[in-house]
Amino acid sequence: MKKRRLGRNGPAVSAIGLGCMGMSEFYGPTDEAESVATIRRALDRGLDFLDTADAYGPFTNEELVGRAIRGRRQEVFLATKFGLMRSADPAYRGVCGRPDYVRSACEASLKRLGVDVIDLYYQHRVDPEVPIEETVGAMASLVQEGKVRFLGLSEAGPQTIRRAHAVYPITALQSEYSLWTRDHEDGALPVCRELGIALVAYSPLGRGFLTGTLAAPDDLAADDFRRTNPRFQEEHFRKNLALAGLIRQMAAGKGCTAAQLALAWVLSRGEDIVPIPGTKRRKWLEENIAALEVTLTDEEQRRLEAIAPKGVASGERYGEAMMNFMRKAT
Repeated sequence: MKKRRLGRNGPAVSAIGLGCMGMSEFYGPTDEAESVATIRRALDRGLDFLDTADAYGPFTNEELVGRAIRGRRQEVFLATKFGLMRSADPAYRGVCGRPDYVRSACEASLKRLGVDVIDLYYQHRVDPEVPIEETVGAMASLVQEGKVRFLGLSEAGPQTIRRAHAVYPITALQSEYSLWTRDHEDGALPVCRELGIALVAYSPLGRGFLTGTLAAPDDLAADDFRRTNPRFQEEHFRKNLALAGLIRQMAAGKGCTAAQLALAWVLSRGEDIVPIPGTKRRKWLEENIAALEVTLTDEEQRRLEAIAPKGVASGERYGEAMMNFMRKAT
């Protein structure tokens, strides 16, 4: 397994990670047995970077990951998150960055995961009501106590990253990044590179759209959250389908899948970027890992730039409420 370093002075992890969110909710029916088998197969292949969060499930995804890695903790670089609040209302999303909550959330995650230490602990979403210095200060105390090894932020903007990093070194910024989501190239990414912070790219396959396997919104399960995502709505879906078709066509000519081409592009953007495509099936895990062997020529890079320039996607990447959260995290 190829390795990449998280941050200038951070740990080496597998060059591609595994996002575990969909194993518990959001992407249609779940299969716990297959999900556990997928995590264990990832470890067998040397993929050691697993990503979860307390909000996934909610709470049940950490438990699933904990069961899957039991007896194999030494093989895993384990990342989880706090701060994105859930409730009995499936649509509710809140944020909390209060220092007391940071501690209680960490203790709860450690228990659900069945581990003594979290390798990388992210603030899932920035709380605009709590100074980032206070939140990161509480996170830093968890490092000093040996409960957390490295700190991260998710979907934070340039100013927030700088302020957080001044309190305690931030190892990684996790944000959406793919051929159809390149927002951070002119904002957070240059700051991360200046400060020596890695970018962990979630949804590098555009939530499955860039795989070229979706033909219509009705291809999605009735409870699939993408049915409410703007880019998967009828008008936007039709426009984005053209992009997916061009990627699939180029991949066919190259002898790889559309997913592998999309992942190869993310990987090519810099050694400081680690994509974490999510899957709940071993079949797709193997396909994603094989993307590490796909290399892009300069001409292919230029062609992809023409196919997917910044702003190519039709529709926002989240609904209005979540986008407002992230816009405040400048």
